[in-house]
Amino acid sequence: MHTQKFFISMATTTAVHASRLASLLLASALWAASAMGQSDPPAVRPNPATTQSDPPAFQGVVGKTLKDSKEWWATPPHAPQGAPNVIWILLDDVGFGATSAFGGIIRTPTFDSLADNGLRYTNFHTAGICAPTRSALLTGRNHHFVHEGGFSHIALSAGFPGYDGRIPSSAGTIAEILRDNGYNTFGVGKFGLTPDEDATDAGPFDRWPSGKGFEHWFGFLGSQTDQYEPDLIEDNAHVTPDGRHLSDQITDKAIHYITRQQKAAPGKPFFLYFAPGATHAPHQVDKYWSDQYKGAFDDGWDAFREKVFTNQKRKGIIPADAQLPERNPNIPAWNSLNADQRKVYARFMEVYAGYLTYTDFIVGRLVNFLKESHQLDNTLIFVVIGDNGASKEGTLHGVINKQLFTRAQQDVEAVKANLDSIGEIGTAEGHQTNYPLGWAQAANTPFKYWKQDANSEGGTRNPLIVFYPRALPHDGEVRTQYGHVIDLLPTTLELVGIPAPPVIRGVPQDSIQGVSLAYSFHDAKAVSHHREQYYYIFGARSVYKDGWKAETLHHPDILDLTINIPTRDTTQFGFDKDVWELYDLNTDFNERIDLAKKYPEKLAALKAQFDADAERYHIYPFIDWDDVFHRRIHNHGTAVTATMAPAAATPKQ
Repeated sequence: MHTQKFFISMATTTAVHASRLASLLLASALWAASAMGQSDPPAVRPNPATTQSDPPAFQGVVGKTLKDSKEWWATPPHAPQGAPNVIWILLDDVGFGATSAFGGIIRTPTFDSLADNGLRYTNFHTAGICAPTRSALLTGRNHHFVHEGGFSHIALSAGFPGYDGRIPSSAGTIAEILRDNGYNTFGVGKFGLTPDEDATDAGPFDRWPSGKGFEHWFGFLGSQTDQYEPDLIEDNAHVTPDGRHLSDQITDKAIHYITRQQKAAPGKPFFLYFAPGATHAPHQVDKYWSDQYKGAFDDGWDAFREKVFTNQKRKGIIPADAQLPERNPNIPAWNSLNADQRKVYARFMEVYAGYLTYTDFIVGRLVNFLKESHQLDNTLIFVVIGDNGASKEGTLHGVINKQLFTRAQQDVEAVKANLDSIGEIGTAEGHQTNYPLGWAQAANTPFKYWKQDANSEGGTRNPLIVFYPRALPHDGEVRTQYGHVIDLLPTTLELVGIPAPPVIRGVPQDSIQGVSLAYSFHDAKAVSHHREQYYYIFGARSVYKDGWKAETLHHPDILDLTINIPTRDTTQFGFDKDVWELYDLNTDFNERIDLAKKYPEKLAALKAQFDADAERYHIYPFIDWDDVFHRRIHNHGTAVTATMAPAAATPKQ
C-alpha cells in the first residue's frame, strides 16, 4: 500500500509538469540504448568466505601433465540473496528549512513522498562544507582522518596528513566495498574529491571516481561547475556536454546505466550515488521553474523564517516549545530595505526556489523510472538534503558573476550592479549566481549561521530521509537520534548484509568510525548510539558528546575577509582569542542559550575531548581562512586576499 501511495503522489507531480516530462522522457529514450560513535570504535571482522579482498589461494592440483592436474576456479563474488539496490542522493548547499519535506515553503513533492513513505531524521549532521562531507560520507570515517580537512584543490589543501586532499586507499569507499561484493556501482554528478593536479585526461586516475570503486561515473570532479557549460567527465576522460542543464544529463545517464546493467544481468543489485550540483552556485534553472515563484517571496526573509518555523512545529520536525533565534545582526530587517533591494533580492530567491523544485523533479524522474521498471520496492534510498547548511558565499547582496572569495562591492554599488543585471539571475549568463545572506539564514530555519560554520547546527545539521519499502516503516515517522554522514556506510552495510572488509584489494583497512543507524529504524525512542563527534572547518570548530556541545566561531572567517563589517573588532581575531560557548542540545536544540559560564567544568571537559580528537584524527595544525587567503599553504606566495579565486570557482570547474 505504501508504494501505491508514493506513486500516486509522483503521478500528481508528473501531471503538473506533463509537457516538460514528455521532452525529458524523449531525451531519456535517446540515451537508451548513487563517528565517531564510541570513543574507540571496534573494527568489524567479516567472514572471509563472503568478502573479497585478495584472490583466494589456488585450491586445485598442478601436476606435470594435465592428466595429473586438477583445475580450480574461484567463485565470483555475489551479493547476499535478495540484497537491495542502494541509492545515495546527496544535494548541495540546501539549508534545513528549505524543502517542504521538512517544513519549508519551497515545493519538493518527491522528497515529501519519500519522507512520507519512509523515515525523517531531524538530528543528522554533515561536516559543514562539501569535500569534507563527501569524503566522510563515502568512507564512513571522519574527514581529517581521510585527509580532507579542507579540499582537494591546490589553494585549499596543505601538506599535512589531515589536509592534503588525498583520500588514502586504507579508507575504502562504499563503492569499493559493494563492487567487491557483487554490486555494480555507478555515480553521477559532483565528485569533488580529485586533486586538481590529477584532474586531466592524463590522470593519474586512482583518485578519480573510477579509482574509488565506481565502475561508471558521469559528472564533474571539482566543487562547482556551470550547469550549462560543465567541466564534464565520463569514466576516465573529459567529454563534451550537450547544452542541456547538467541535472537533465546526469539523470538520463543514471537511468541509462541502470537500464543497461539490468538488461545484461537482470536482478543484479546496483549502487547509485546521485549527487547533482544543485543547489550549489551557480543557481541556474529554466524560467519555467523560477517563474512559478513569481512574487512568492515579496514579503521577505523575515516572513519566510516565521512561516517555516510554524510549519516545522506543526509537522513535528522541531519541538513544540522551540523558539526562533534572533535574526543575525549582519542581516537587515526586510522592511528596512528600499524598493530596489527588495526587488532584486526577491528575484534571487525565486530562482533558488525554482532550482530546488526542479532538482526535486529530476529525482522524481529517477524514482518513477524505478517504479515503472518494478525495482522500487527493493531499493534502499538515502536522501541527504544538503552537504552543509545554506551557503554564506552570496555576500549580503547576492552575486551574479562575481568570483568566489573576492571582496564584495560596496552596498550601493552591489545593489545597482545586480539590478542592472537582474535578467541574468538564474540564466546561463549568470556564472556565479548565489542569493544574499539573508535568504541563506531563512533557508536554515530554525538555526543560526550557515555553511562553513562547523561550530553551529546551522552549518552542519541537514535533513535525512530513509526509504526502503521492503523492510522499513513507511509512515513518515520522525527520528531524533543523533547521526552523522559517517554513519551511512555502516548503516548500508548492515541492511544489505555485507560486513566491512579488513582488506580491500590487498590494502588493509582502517576501522570505520561511523555507527549504523539501523537500531533506530523500528524504535523511535532508542538511545543514540553515535555519542561523540568533532567538527572543524577552517577555524570554526565544535565538539559534541551525549547532547552537550562546545563550540567557537573562529575569526577571521570568510565574511570578515570578503565583506566590510564595521562591527568587527579585528584585534580579537586569532585562535588564542576564540571564545567558546556551551549548549545543552537536549533542551536547546538550536543553540540559543550559552551555558559556558554556568557550567565551566562541562566546557573544560568538552574542550579536552576536542584536543584529544585533534590528535587522533589529524586536525592539527589549525588552518583558517586567513591562511588560505594569504596563500600560506600549498601554494606559497604573495597575499591575494582581494583577488583570490581558486580553480574550483571558475565557470567550468
